[in-house]
Amino acid sequence: MGFDAPGGPEVFRPETLPVPVPGPMQVLIKVDHAGVNRPDVIQRQGFYPPPPGASPIPGLEVSGTVVAIGEGAAPEMLNRRVCALVSGGGYAEYCLAHAGHCLHVPHGMDMAAAAAIPETLFTVWHNVFERGWARDGETLLVHGGTSGIGTMAIQLAKEFGLSVVTTAGSEDKCEAARRIGADLAINYTTQDFVEKVNAFTDGRGADVVLDMVSGDYVQRNLDCLAVDGRHVTIAVLGGLKAEINMAKLMSKRQTMTGSTLRPRSDEFKALLADEIYNHAWPLFEDGTIAPVMDEIFPLAEVSAAHARMEAGDHVGKIVLKVGNG
Repeated sequence: MGFDAPGGPEVFRPETLPVPVPGPMQVLIKVDHAGVNRPDVIQRQGFYPPPPGASPIPGLEVSGTVVAIGEGAAPEMLNRRVCALVSGGGYAEYCLAHAGHCLHVPHGMDMAAAAAIPETLFTVWHNVFERGWARDGETLLVHGGTSGIGTMAIQLAKEFGLSVVTTAGSEDKCEAARRIGADLAINYTTQDFVEKVNAFTDGRGADVVLDMVSGDYVQRNLDCLAVDGRHVTIAVLGGLKAEINMAKLMSKRQTMTGSTLRPRSDEFKALLADEIYNHAWPLFEDGTIAPVMDEIFPLAEVSAAHARMEAGDHVGKIVLKVGNG
């Protein structure tokens, strides 16, 4: 699925392209399912072009079967069921992936669920645990607790011994976040999350904030961030610019950082995949953690999938059914 010009969900149209050929360290995946993510929406709107060399077709995560391998890829990957983080191309019958960015799909795991994992898992692991240095006994504040990122962050953080506070835009979504595992879910339309976080932590504040909003949320995040707390921005849905009180930041020795995963090097993502495989993937293999699934759309209905994401009514991951299996 592609589009000729940026626009609303209706711009998607089917296209026929040659099946890609895997290059060095690449594998060709016959796609079963593809995850839908907020960056896909932003790309379709014209604000998030693919990095150099990446497919212009949207789609940052897939599940499927490896049907061809390039030079340097392990021969045993052929015919293996995998899910993969990709830089683009997921909304298609065939998709190239770096061999090092694939994770095997455990026996018994549904392929739709497998496609819903890589983008959020890689993003949360890197930003909460590597950039945010989250550790057991600490408190994480994550905004958008019922989004794909939010539901993954809640589950991972709880399994690694953190308390989790989240925000959501309705009482129903707050209840969903609590069912997923959040210790406190705050309805940001009726409650002041700064006040609630500080009360929950007895005035100490959260140790890590995973921020997808930015804009005027940043200073509010810092106001409920602990001494030596870490503020990690991964999206700017609320605005590109923020005004903050640097004196407060200095007095509390707070750290601010952020990242985007898509343009990082293949080598970096392969190292990240190795760390995830060793430390987090066992939780998915044994079923301790499973992605929260919202709705599965046929690839032909990708416009409807994007419309649902933009409406903000989903809880968990939206996925496209691509293959016929």
